[in-house]
Amino acid sequence: MAEASTDVINRYLEDAIAAEKSFETQLQGFSKEGDNEAVKAAFHQHALETRRQYERLTARLESLGGSTSTAKSILAHLFNLSPRTAQIGHDKEERTTQNLIMAFAVENSELAMYQALISVAEAAGDTETAALAREIQTEEKRTADKVWSLLTPASLEAFHRVAIQPAATNPRTAAL
Repeated sequence: MAEASTDVINRYLEDAIAAEKSFETQLQGFSKEGDNEAVKAAFHQHALETRRQYERLTARLESLGGSTSTAKSILAHLFNLSPRTAQIGHDKEERTTQNLIMAFAVENSELAMYQALISVAEAAGDTETAALAREIQTEEKRTADKVWSLLTPASLEAFHRVAIQPAATNPRTAAL
């Protein structure tokens, strides 16, 4: 038995809503970590944008007769913890770099998620959902580009803190 196209679109919207809500929480945390003010400000700004995306997606889902999925939100928050394991073995000074790496990965994942939503919505003839997904996808691409531009300076700053400055102040390693 075939599903109604609205049910399929609603499911994709639920996925996007859960992902945005989860990432908003993660971004808020990132905005409080490290001491690179430009990166912290970028994370804070994107957390606000992500909140607006969540609200727009939720409004669209509700206009289609759907509602957010508590189960998907819980799962998204649980999976949100797994990227933190990638930070094991890194110095505190490298946290900003690790956060930027995770953010870049998430942004690109969201680009793909929105492409799938656009495709499904267009196939179902839902131009309003497709347009919303395309708008948000553009915002995610802009953010991915911004995160990418911050990555090299942040990683070099961390490198200098953990490898170069300590060696210069330590008489044993200064000669190396």
